[in-house]
Amino acid sequence: MPMPDALPNEEVQRACETLVAQVRTAVLLTLKQGHPFGSHVPYLIGEDWSRVYLHLSGLALHTRYMREDPRVSLFIAEPDGTGKNPSALQRLNLQGTGTILSASHASYDEVKQRYLAQFPQSRMLFGFGDFALWELHMSDAHLVLGFGQAYQARSANPREWHHQTPDKKP
Repeated sequence: MPMPDALPNEEVQRACETLVAQVRTAVLLTLKQGHPFGSHVPYLIGEDWSRVYLHLSGLALHTRYMREDPRVSLFIAEPDGTGKNPSALQRLNLQGTGTILSASHASYDEVKQRYLAQFPQSRMLFGFGDFALWELHMSDAHLVLGFGQAYQARSANPREWHHQTPDKKP
């Protein structure tokens, strides 16, 4: 089966934006003693995929693990359903590091308002002392739009997608 041609960059970008707009939760992967630990979390994408915001409880295991080792991955996937090919579901895998976004940071209020607009039911959680906004600084993205349609991007040029082909290493 021949590899499909690469999609135009603008089409890949639109597909990425559509995926993150349709899927409000992701799997956050942290490191527990050097091993992956996954948690289901609501997320807010920044201006582009290179910044992601999470509102997390300090009591949660994933928060403890991020404090011990800030390296993270965030996995966003199209929901499966009857009639869909699970191997061809669209998905985005981001890698980077997480830090707490201080309430005194210049962008905190804007991020908080955007987060509340997307997740209004979390309003009361902002009053709980153990919750904090986390900013994930993502450096790499891997986007799969279907068979033979895998793309990679780096945070230096987050809207510039490169088609992944078998003869090219990531």
